[in-house]
Amino acid sequence: MSIKLVALDLDGTLLTKDKEVSAENRTAIQRAKEAGVKVVLCTGRPLKAILHILKDCNLLEEGDLGITYNGGLIQWTATGESLSQITMDKESVLDVYALSQELAVPCNFIDLNTVYEPAYPTGKESLYPMIMNILPFEPINVASLPEKTAINKIIFCWHQEELDQAISQIPTHYHDRYTIMKSRPNLLEILPKTVDKGKGLALLADKLNLDVSEIMAIGDQENDLAMIQYAGIGVAMDNATDEVKAQADIITKSNDEHGVAYAIDQYVLN
Repeated sequence: MSIKLVALDLDGTLLTKDKEVSAENRTAIQRAKEAGVKVVLCTGRPLKAILHILKDCNLLEEGDLGITYNGGLIQWTATGESLSQITMDKESVLDVYALSQELAVPCNFIDLNTVYEPAYPTGKESLYPMIMNILPFEPINVASLPEKTAINKIIFCWHQEELDQAISQIPTHYHDRYTIMKSRPNLLEILPKTVDKGKGLALLADKLNLDVSEIMAIGDQENDLAMIQYAGIGVAMDNATDEVKAQADIITKSNDEHGVAYAIDQYVLN
């Protein structure tokens, strides 16, 4: 079967090292759309944080979709309306916050509109404000979380070496209860167990009545593994981690060599 949907990670994949979409990648995305192929940005970020990228790629038209929060949310990009959403409840949020305190790493809770700042370990303020400049940050008292708390994801953002050491100490039962993965060297994401980019892509494929063989996914980091393993054609960037390359069907050029455009031209439009 021909490819009918292309799922694209952002950082290290669609975006260059300067966080821009190259003209080559924009052109390839437009050609794919004109050929009737859905191009879906698949990211850990909220929709508000990728609107400029969607606009740059002409992916804000009626019928365009995006997968955000690493698969936890599927949205119509033009309106922000949710097609599917999976969140964490109060019990889970408190559970993960307790883990952050035990590991002595800063923790943030994130919903559709806000990054919440619970009390950090002494002298360890989250590094997330250096990454996220779209959503506002708001202090929160975990002792007074509302019963109907609905958080899209929780992140630990801290210096890589210390974060990696903390990750190695996460008890197995947390891995059993949650999806835990890195999206950047200094950023750990914790989501509901039913959420990852692969599951989000599978859910979207079901809603669009697409066969897995009709889907290509392109990425470079640990949080892209699930969608690369799921897709009919899983593509790793040349700059991808060794683990991602090992799981991919194809390795394309790097993000600074327009690897997305190359993969689309070779395996979707050829």
